[in-house]
Amino acid sequence: MIEGILIGLETAFSLKNLMMVMIGCFAGTIIGMLPGLGPMTAIALMIPITYGFEPSTGLILMAGVYYGAVFGGSTSSILINAPGIPGTVATSFDGYPMAQQGKAGKALAIAAYSSFAGGTIAAIFLLIAAPSLSKVSLAFRSPDYFGLMILGLTAVSAFSAKGHFLKAMMMVVLGLMLASVGQDTLSDIPRFTFNNMNLSDGISFVLVVMATFAMSEALTIIFKANDPTRVAKQISLSQLGSIKLDKEETKKMVTTIPRSSVLGFIIGVLPGAGSTIASFLAYGMERNFVNDDEKQKFGKGSVNGLAAPETANNAACSGSFVPLLTLGIPGSGTTAVMLGALLGFGIQPGPRLYQTNPEIFWSVIMSMYIGMVILLILNLPLIPYIARVLATPRTFLIPLILFFSVTGIYLMSFNNFDIYMMIGIALVATILRLYDFPMPPLILAFVLGGLMEENLRRSLLISDGSWSFLWDRPLTLIIMITIFFIVGWQVYKSFLKKSSKLLQK
Repeated sequence: MIEGILIGLETAFSLKNLMMVMIGCFAGTIIGMLPGLGPMTAIALMIPITYGFEPSTGLILMAGVYYGAVFGGSTSSILINAPGIPGTVATSFDGYPMAQQGKAGKALAIAAYSSFAGGTIAAIFLLIAAPSLSKVSLAFRSPDYFGLMILGLTAVSAFSAKGHFLKAMMMVVLGLMLASVGQDTLSDIPRFTFNNMNLSDGISFVLVVMATFAMSEALTIIFKANDPTRVAKQISLSQLGSIKLDKEETKKMVTTIPRSSVLGFIIGVLPGAGSTIASFLAYGMERNFVNDDEKQKFGKGSVNGLAAPETANNAACSGSFVPLLTLGIPGSGTTAVMLGALLGFGIQPGPRLYQTNPEIFWSVIMSMYIGMVILLILNLPLIPYIARVLATPRTFLIPLILFFSVTGIYLMSFNNFDIYMMIGIALVATILRLYDFPMPPLILAFVLGGLMEENLRRSLLISDGSWSFLWDRPLTLIIMITIFFIVGWQVYKSFLKKSSKLLQK
């Protein structure tokens, strides 16, 4: 290992590769800030450019774009409630309310510190445990993934306000319905497409996110006739851009970051899970860990609620390189694009990669930490200036949000139908938001719906249609017991509250 680390340091610290890390991080940060454009698109465009480089240099550049985009994606989530990439959707739940309270600079600073810490901790995990963790990821089967998806959906309680659990569950059902549109992955039978070819591939995740968050946010501002920049205008620009954290906020971050890093990294290691699921699960887990007073702050500008998903999504990025480098299995959509690039270089990722091509394996890991340092240096000095975007007049802000939403979706598919669909979903989402229906449960169900169905059907196929797969494997059984414990705990807590109210009367 020591020899491999030295090879990685020598490769990563070459002038050429340092430049690639810087360019990748900067480009990724800018792309991540633009709603609708993500690292997958950027990496796909860079593949032809990287073919002129050595494999290690090309992969370092693409890795820099990857975690740079995740790092920068939080900016648009926090400032205009338009997640730059899917992995930063959960960031907007508390980041945007915090910005609305005149703490945009502080919210961006918390996101920057959390991203740096999560990425750094995960890079250390990757350095130490990558070879052995490949065996862990191989242990998971379809029943275990199905259990994980159910566990993710139980986090819906984290997104429901007091007395709105039923509304949250209704949004979960709506999210699962949207996820079922398109061709069935196993039988290729079209479902709910209404004979429209544009729906045969299903509904784009980015489209749903942009419609339910960015565009519906702009429409809600119009319908409610409120000015989201009112708070920003009432305070000085220096206050708006302040990035100083007090002792209480630092203490909250110190307790949140370690557990969110571990969770994010583990989820990232699982092939197909990715930073989006990691951020949602971290948000739900963090809400279950904090005390009742802190729980009430979630969705209203909680430090824990902002730090948890930002830490987890960056940790998951590093984790997703474990199955890519050690198994040749992409841990996310973005690493799937990287896998294609590696194969284009004539390199076969797998268990022997760190023996046959140690300079690639270790240089990528070393470049991750260098990238995190560069990203922190890039972002922190710019925060006071970036935060001033919030003071943009309402007459400019709403058209900008709508412009980025429509442009982002159109650039993904060059299909007018997607724009019409986004407007339709945005109108429905706006009506639901006006009646206090939460959007996060819908997004969570939409993310997990396809994966859950696919793994359920595979599990039923393996067990000849029997539901015994839920308890046949020890790992699946542990996951199911955890689910029952979480649900039981929520029911028990609500029962205790009702009992205490009756006793008080």
